[in-house]
Amino acid sequence: MNWDDVGFLLSKNRYNENSLIAEIFTKDHGKISGIIFGGTSKKIKNYLQIGNQLHTTFNSKTENKIGYFKIEIFKAISPIYFDDPKKLNCVLSAMNLIKILTAEAQTNKNVYNLLNDFYIILHDPYWLKKYIFWELELLSILGFNLDLENMVRKEIVNDKIFYIVKSSTEKKIVPNFLIEKNNDLNDIQDLLNGLKLVGDFMDKTILKPNNINYPISRNQFINSLK
Repeated sequence: MNWDDVGFLLSKNRYNENSLIAEIFTKDHGKISGIIFGGTSKKIKNYLQIGNQLHTTFNSKTENKIGYFKIEIFKAISPIYFDDPKKLNCVLSAMNLIKILTAEAQTNKNVYNLLNDFYIILHDPYWLKKYIFWELELLSILGFNLDLENMVRKEIVNDKIFYIVKSSTEKKIVPNFLIEKNNDLNDIQDLLNGLKLVGDFMDKTILKPNNINYPISRNQFINSLK
């Protein structure tokens, strides 16, 4: 099996002294794992940053055996955020979500397009709010739609609007922006509450049922916002 494609680097781990095992989410082949020989060399390791967009040539003798990548830089995106810890942690968290939530070798153009949209969002003044909706869109594409608008009940207390979700065991307040979609929201506590709500849904609906640990990178991202 031999093909060329372009994709985003999701993860990298040392394979031996000179090589890495990488996961790349490609446009036409989905998430693919492979060895990058010489991946620790000075020649290429500087652009093997999580989130960078790479041109890949993939070779594998059989479908059941791990193949190897030959790579070239397509867009060096991640270094743009090296001096912005919040956005850099967001990049790492987003790429890790794609890594743990998508299946191997299954093409998904919607996910690939969403990765392109992700970097557009980071340039927006209200990037954090839009990123939360990006996570919700990712979950929806993967078949886990959180239909908050049809789940909440509106309550008015002391002239303030609250949106409530009740179950047999708990009652949760849904941040207003997730329902009203305020374009100018920049209240960090509301945004943190939104991230927590999406994270709780992800943990309960996807991660725990599949014995997947809650991603450390997402906690690091949230902590960097506080």
